[in-house]
Amino acid sequence: MSFARVFGAQPALPVAHIVHVEADVGKGLHQFNVVGLPDKAVEESRDRVASAIKNSGFKSPKHSNLKIVISLAPAALKKEGASFDLPMALTYLLAAEEIAFKPEGILFAGELALDGSLRTIAGALSLAQAAKKAGFREMIVPEGNADEAALVDGLIVRPATTLLEVILHLTKATEHTLPERTRRKLERPTEQFALLDEIRGQEGAKRALEIAAAGEHNIAFYGPPGTGKTMLARALASILPPLTHDDMLEVTTIHSVAGTLHGTIHREAPFRSPHHTSSYASIIGGGAIPRPGEVTLAHRGVLFLDEFPEFHRDVINALREPLEDKVVSVSRARASHVFPARFMLVAALNPCPCGFAGSNRCTCLPVAIEKYRKKISGPIADRIDMWVHVGEIAPEALSVHTKKHTSHETASARTRVQNARIVQQNRFASVKHTTTNASMKARDIETFAHLSSRAEQVLVDATRKLHLSSRGYHRTIKLARTIADLVDADIIEPEHMLEALQYRQRD
Repeated sequence: MSFARVFGAQPALPVAHIVHVEADVGKGLHQFNVVGLPDKAVEESRDRVASAIKNSGFKSPKHSNLKIVISLAPAALKKEGASFDLPMALTYLLAAEEIAFKPEGILFAGELALDGSLRTIAGALSLAQAAKKAGFREMIVPEGNADEAALVDGLIVRPATTLLEVILHLTKATEHTLPERTRRKLERPTEQFALLDEIRGQEGAKRALEIAAAGEHNIAFYGPPGTGKTMLARALASILPPLTHDDMLEVTTIHSVAGTLHGTIHREAPFRSPHHTSSYASIIGGGAIPRPGEVTLAHRGVLFLDEFPEFHRDVINALREPLEDKVVSVSRARASHVFPARFMLVAALNPCPCGFAGSNRCTCLPVAIEKYRKKISGPIADRIDMWVHVGEIAPEALSVHTKKHTSHETASARTRVQNARIVQQNRFASVKHTTTNASMKARDIETFAHLSSRAEQVLVDATRKLHLSSRGYHRTIKLARTIADLVDADIIEPEHMLEALQYRQRD
């Protein structure tokens, strides 16, 4: 009986933590202990591992007079989830001299079923990135996680379906060898969201949506119920450009760790639409051990908040920091984490509780309307670049007989948005953490957002009349820069500035 060590990892954001899975097996009264700050799922792995070993043709650790200690180091790191099942089984078999192989340079991850088969785990992409960074040459994961892990270049990923397959591969007892999984070509998925072609009328709102998508600007649609606000917001996903490879890795890692990946890879920008009854922790992130919330799951994509004023006031106000800083810091007594939260906010709201403020159909008292509107505080409203009114549509415009054939409206808008994004990527190629106009800092505005003298005078005059804050002043310039990019203009002219200013007014 002896000591053995293999390697696993604890999923985490932004990168997983490498964990040394050690086993010491000695003679004595039977004990099977797991140490190293394990959670309930890790502690229960003793039963899963014992049954999987027995059903794979080896002697169960529970049917012997052995003192078994499995240590997950570093001990101060909290160990969660079932990804340690596979390395724990292998390190026990190695220490008990049931099998022999060299574990150096290989990282193992996988949950074991009682029959010895491997189940998928959360956070495989995070583990693969950590393995590459730590210098591992190979990684063995369940079949369901192989495509995800294979996104990382420079790392051999081998999928397995059972514990016995892994053992036969490692010990070379037979000619059976686990195949190497290579990265598969990703095709753009079929349309899943509403299309601009499906929306009747609302040409002004469609134009605003295109501008917001081109520059990654926050936008709010307001107006009576049933006018298409929600449909417009959902159509945004159909005109956004696909993620770059680095962004795809980042987004997929977040959803993998959070357990929301469901076997798919995020090539498209994520679109998150939580219900207005969602809690503070589910939106911002939290828990005894902090977990990412919707603002992080929407990273590099869209966070759509329908019925915006119906969200709890604390939830709405908590959006201030991530909207400004693009990260969210969640601190609890047991842990503290900083999660990425660069998202595009899209809000939809009615002008009052009944939705018909300003018309003779409104049944709300003035005090109710005032209370409703105050749910959106000044600091939040100031961080929304575009306020777009979505009015009622004439019945004639809804008729199928008067609908013009515009089947390529979505494709055309997507092309214009992608061209504008390419212009911005080239412009900010030398600037760290800035890829779109909305992400420009104040110093970037002076360098990259050149205004004509007339456009600057228009902005100065409007700032006095509209009482724009310093933030509003700079956000208007960013918005005008995007409008100019859509027509491939190098200088921001008065017409670009005037169009940007009309979106800053909130009725």
